[in-house]
Amino acid sequence: MDYVKPAEVLETMVEAGTAKTEMGASQMLMRGFLGGGILAFATTLAYTATTQTSLPLAGAVIFPIGFVIIVLLGLELVTGSFALIPLSVFQRTTTLSRMFVNYVLVIIGHLIGCAVYAALYGMAVTKMGTDMANPLAQMLIQVSETKTLGYQKMGFDGIILVFIKAVLCNWMVTLGVVMAMTSKSTLGKIVAMWLPILMFFEQGFEHAVVNMFVIPAGMMLGADVTVSDWWIWNQIPVLLGNFVGGALFTGFMFYWSHNKKAEGAEHANSSAQIPAKPALAAEKSGL
Repeated sequence: MDYVKPAEVLETMVEAGTAKTEMGASQMLMRGFLGGGILAFATTLAYTATTQTSLPLAGAVIFPIGFVIIVLLGLELVTGSFALIPLSVFQRTTTLSRMFVNYVLVIIGHLIGCAVYAALYGMAVTKMGTDMANPLAQMLIQVSETKTLGYQKMGFDGIILVFIKAVLCNWMVTLGVVMAMTSKSTLGKIVAMWLPILMFFEQGFEHAVVNMFVIPAGMMLGADVTVSDWWIWNQIPVLLGNFVGGALFTGFMFYWSHNKKAEGAEHANSSAQIPAKPALAAEKSGL
């Protein structure tokens, strides 16, 4: 059978989270670099489709290509790990310190990968800086400013809003990671993970790794955004929101809904609370 049952998926999630923390530092950095770069490729492809068709949905349909490549090649996407590694820590198959080391190194890899692609793409799309009017360049500038200055104008409400959008985003992104585990075939994995990723991108939610590309790329092209604007009004609250969305709504809620031990304990407790029938009680007491 191609389909993998939820209980088996849960075991795979814990095992995958543990394996991610056992990699060497260089592997975490390199896989993070490749994951960030590939997701940046998918982002510009989605923006190209949106610009050409004037239909944001076209970009959303195409964007999951990057996510599929990352998952199938076993690369690192820190937002996906937000649902897996906390479960491994909870199950005591890894430690908090290893979890944080993974997150830090993978994020550094993402930042480098996204920055490299942003620099190369900026040179390509502007013809080495001679065509700043290119619609794609202008779109990156606009998105960069919207994702930072747009929230800044709202003040504290902006921080709350970007955090909520990040929670909603990674609920779907991590669901894509888990959905890929529900199939043993490559085609099944692709179809299963495609749908949640499409949902988050089309609705404009906030994804930390996408923003590691989009905002710096816009800054390189001339967006009126500073490094502090980027981190205070987007990157930090988005990382926190992504962690909450992935760990809570996908990781632990899925765990609590399918953990066999919890189900067994609950069944045992409910059985113990059922009073014995009179006949059985008399029989057991020897009457």
